[in-house]
Parts: sequence; C-alpha cells; structure tokens
Amino acid sequence: MIFQLSAALLDACVLAILSREDAYGYILTQHVKELVNISESTLYPVLRRLQKDDCLMTYDKEFQGRNRRYYALTDLGKAKLNYYLEEWNLYKSKLDNILLGGNING
Repeated sequence: MIFQLSAALLDACVLAILSREDAYGYILTQHVKELVNISESTLYPVLRRLQKDDCLMTYDKEFQGRNRRYYALTDLGKAKLNYYLEEWNLYKSKLDNILLGGNING
C-alpha cells in the first residue's frame, strides 16, 4: 500500500484488533500486516506506549510450556478506541468528499 499509517492510526488499529479479543504480540503483528508491512520490533513500542497510557493491560498465559504475554483493552483503551473511531469517520467522510467528488466543505 502506498499510503502511510500514522502513529494515531496504528494505535487505533491495535485497539480495534484487541477490542475483538485479547492477543499476543505475534498475532497482533500478523493482523496489522494485513494493512501495512510492519515488524514485531516496530509494534512492541506501540504496545508499550498504549500500556503506559493505561489503554492496555497485560497478562501471561502458558502455551506449550512457555508463557505468552497477552494484551487486553482497559476501559480507557475502549474509550480511546471510540474517540479514534469518531475521528476516523469524520476524516474519512471529508477525504471521500475530496477524492470521490462532492462538497469539499462538509
């Protein structure tokens, strides 16, 4: 894809994925890769920032004798996702008007 994913949009994507189910880093990376080429090393700072901002919590779960760190939304994370969705709908509407024709003022 030629369009770049901003930090806020990447945060929104991570929060949206986690709103469906808790996930560990590798699975999150695979879902985000459906949109943009991203490595786990790029995603982990995003997860740490969201966790630091109290949007995510973590817990460990054993899998084949090893612990996996899972990420889950907090109430603040759910609120942040709702904010991002509202902003996205406004942005998308304005962009559609410009790209697809229509009134560029609204």
